[in-house]
Amino acid sequence: MLHFSMDEYQNRQARLIERMKEEKLDALMLFSQESMYWLTGYDTFGFCFFQCLVFTGEGEMRLLTRSADLRQARHTSTIENIVVWRDRGSADPVIELRDLLEDMDLLGAKIGVEWQTHGLTAANGKMVEERLGSFASLKDASLLVSMLRAVKSPAEITQIREAARLADDAYREMLPLVRPGADEAELLATLQGSVLKNGGDYPANPFILGSGDDALLCRYKSGRSRLKESDQLTVEWAGVKAQYHAALMRTIILGQPSERHLELHAAAVEALEAVEKAMRPGQTFGDVFDAHAAVMEAHDLARHRLSACGYSLGARYAPSWMDAPMFMSGNQTEIQPDMTLFAHMIIMDSESGTAMTLGRTYLTTNGAPEPFSRLSLDLEVVGG
Repeated sequence: MLHFSMDEYQNRQARLIERMKEEKLDALMLFSQESMYWLTGYDTFGFCFFQCLVFTGEGEMRLLTRSADLRQARHTSTIENIVVWRDRGSADPVIELRDLLEDMDLLGAKIGVEWQTHGLTAANGKMVEERLGSFASLKDASLLVSMLRAVKSPAEITQIREAARLADDAYREMLPLVRPGADEAELLATLQGSVLKNGGDYPANPFILGSGDDALLCRYKSGRSRLKESDQLTVEWAGVKAQYHAALMRTIILGQPSERHLELHAAAVEALEAVEKAMRPGQTFGDVFDAHAAVMEAHDLARHRLSACGYSLGARYAPSWMDAPMFMSGNQTEIQPDMTLFAHMIIMDSESGTAMTLGRTYLTTNGAPEPFSRLSLDLEVVGG
């Protein structure tokens, strides 16, 4: 059950081998589930336990995982050689990984390691370093696959276009339910239910939906409220297809918008337009952030904005759909064509209790970026 053709996976592996040659790496120990999925199709949430995909400069692959994921790997991936470490009181998967590396003739080799991933806990990382540090030369390769994944193939872009359609449709299905007295639970259920019933997947992190004071939050929290006659509702959600995300963000106003709401929305639109002008080849991720920050500062909103204004999006797993690189000050990573990037303008004025957000996902090109979403950037006002 593969989401892409064998040619697609072979092209990805060839790109990775070239990068490994440039970095003079004999092999990689991949702990990031995103890397495994991109390289082979392997699709699981079993990365919460110890597992590792070893990939050599000759393209040989071996997966070390638990018995619960044996069939998962066989069913969803191109991996043929799967080694199972067994759960028991004396289990030591790192020793079994060392044995696997020895069997692959990697003693003394230069091996890149994905240290910076949720798929490798600090405790397991310490064991890998302690027990394999004398076996091979371990080098940090945390972002090697991530940066390859940042530039999407035509087949990946097709999946993201479908994810964007799911996101737009989910919003259109939810919007008529936004009314005074509406339960936030109903709105969340409609958003997520729309994505799932139309063939999408669960997102890598929960959707964000909050009204009143909760509209100023940038994270999901438990607990539900009912919308008031005069209210503000912040929503961040994503369409997801084959684990690929297309995110959107909006603040909806119930009743008459305040002058502050109108001021912040105008600033958000201006900042997003400035970001779009900067989001093109020849510019950096830091340049994009600076374009956003300049508009915020011109509107005296520096203390109400965040220290980042977006990030790369693609195939991601829990706990977050945020991917590298990120739009933040000083990030010298260059914009390239065929990146899929989420830009969010988040303005939270805690002094007046006013929230305003605006965000959408783009495809970079040789010129201006293309927004995936067809939703308007106008301020959404219900019952005003």
